Amino acid sequence: MSQKAALLSTKITKKVRLKYLVFLPKKYAQTKKKWPLILFLHGSGERGDDIEKVKVHGLPKIVEEQPDFPFVVISPQCPEGEWWSADALVALLDSVEKKYRIDKSRIYLTGLSMGGFGTWELAFLQPNRFAAIAPICGGAVAYGLYRIKHVPTWVFHGAKDTAVSPEESTRLVAFGKKIGANVRLTMYPKAGHDSWTETYANPKLYEWFLAQRKGKYSDF
Repeated sequence: MSQKAALLSTKITKKVRLKYLVFLPKKYAQTKKKWPLILFLHGSGERGDDIEKVKVHGLPKIVEEQPDFPFVVISPQCPEGEWWSADALVALLDSVEKKYRIDKSRIYLTGLSMGGFGTWELAFLQPNRFAAIAPICGGAVAYGLYRIKHVPTWVFHGAKDTAVSPEESTRLVAFGKKIGANVRLTMYPKAGHDSWTETYANPKLYEWFLAQRKGKYSDF
């Protein structure tokens, strides 16, 4: 997994620099095919200038042990004291799509805690970019779901979470179902804030991602 730094111009002409980790599957260099991409957003504890911190939880940790993981994985690092900037992440995705062989019909988005909030926000901003999203212990303004009714959304949360209330996810999923969105919730009855370890260790999440393509979504 390699480390990169990108100087990006956002749509409001602001220039930002993001460090990010790039994971390329073992067979990436051996083929000319385009690959599915997962954009992973970490939580607040991994912010800063030390890119190694991003490997503490989630996909960057998973792919360290799985060189044949069947996705390109991009894991940016949010600067210290800041929140995820959806505009900066859009610029990063634009840059990554130019640098690597990415199947644009199979771009997926996931994040935990602060990254769960960032996942919702970015999906609302770019409702036609992602084939599926998986926010973990995050939250958002429910009306944003009108923008992503068509996007398969699998939400995860721990029932005993005291850092981000489980209500954040339950109300979003309830609202989504009310308006006919393609959404479901997995609530772990014994989990606290760490609902991501079990989620990212579950191969069914990645099988579900791969079953989704833009314009060819699978219902739950």
